[in-house]
Amino acid sequence: MTDRDTENKGFFGRAGDKKAGSSGPIVPVSPSQALKPEKPPQPPKRSRRARSQVVVFLNFLLSLVIFVAIIGIGVFWYGKTEFEGPGPLDQTTDFMVREGAGLNQIAAGLERQGIIANQRIFSLGAKSMLGEDTLKAGEYEIKAHASMRDIVDLMQSGKSILHSFTVPEGQTVEQVFARLRADPMLEGDLPEEMPAEGALLPETYKFSRGTTRAEILEQMIKAQTRALAGIWQRRDPDLPLETPEELVILASIVEKETARADERPRVAGVFINRLNRGMRLQSDPTIIYGLFGGAGKPADRPIYKSDVDKATPYNTYIINGLPPTPIANPGREAMEAVANPSRTKDLYFVADGTGGHAFAETLDDHNTNVARWRRLEAEQQKAAREAEAKAAAEAAAASEKPATDN
Repeated sequence: MTDRDTENKGFFGRAGDKKAGSSGPIVPVSPSQALKPEKPPQPPKRSRRARSQVVVFLNFLLSLVIFVAIIGIGVFWYGKTEFEGPGPLDQTTDFMVREGAGLNQIAAGLERQGIIANQRIFSLGAKSMLGEDTLKAGEYEIKAHASMRDIVDLMQSGKSILHSFTVPEGQTVEQVFARLRADPMLEGDLPEEMPAEGALLPETYKFSRGTTRAEILEQMIKAQTRALAGIWQRRDPDLPLETPEELVILASIVEKETARADERPRVAGVFINRLNRGMRLQSDPTIIYGLFGGAGKPADRPIYKSDVDKATPYNTYIINGLPPTPIANPGREAMEAVANPSRTKDLYFVADGTGGHAFAETLDDHNTNVARWRRLEAEQQKAAREAEAKAAAEAAAASEKPATDN
């Protein structure tokens, strides 16, 4: 064997040969293996059993999420249907939301009265609708079968039921106070001290349940102040009236003299003409106020001759000019009539028997109208007595007629 052969043997090695400098046997290595890099260490592989447990758990979680989502969608759909569907109320009714009442308290009251079927659904739906808003206090008219959404919309709008309080023109402050006390929809007491006569504007005032009597009184005072200020600004500059208060005094007399709107400017013109001439007003309503004050004359009591002659600060048959205060609360039209009266030469008027008055420029014409009125009044009284006698006779005849057997 040559040296080359020996070298080759040592290079490639054989099973029984030893590598130079090595104490162990020489392992033969192929060229491709000698050049291949070593692999990094690998983590131990997960067993098939472990992989199956993770998959099962993830599938369980996914199924649970889907199940909960389905339940949530179902609950939401049910709640939405109940919230927006027709309610159980059979007929329209009223419901009162008290000041300061909470949403849960309102919902419980609605369910208790049978207006809604589920207070919890109402509360949750209302919260989602209202946001930062609230349900307004007031008395509400709930329509039959109104949905919860309809009820929330109504209470959020604050469009509660409005009641009316009406003050007829020509009533005194004392009479208005009596009406306020008698109104069952109003609450609270009135002040002990009454406002001045003529300080209230007779109108119809709207209010919601829970409004106090003092609040309505304040509304009437403010309304009169505003109305008088505007009317005084539009007045005839030639009026013999120096202040707005004098306008109210004369307007109260006009209001008590006639209930007909078309006559008020002409009646006002008569009194303006008399004031301009220095004549006394000679108004019967001023006699009555001087005798009975704000309480008013009893309906069945006539005015006697002694009443006309009795001296009071209000008797315009005795005093000159205007009385010291109004004798009632005049309406807007009466004040407008005084501010811009009819331009006539009339100085007198008397009832004509038709609900109106006959006007005259002279005393002679007036006396003729008075005589006509007295004749007509006598005829009306005679006819009334005859009608009463006839009715009494018929009633007596009916009571004397024997009963017949059936």
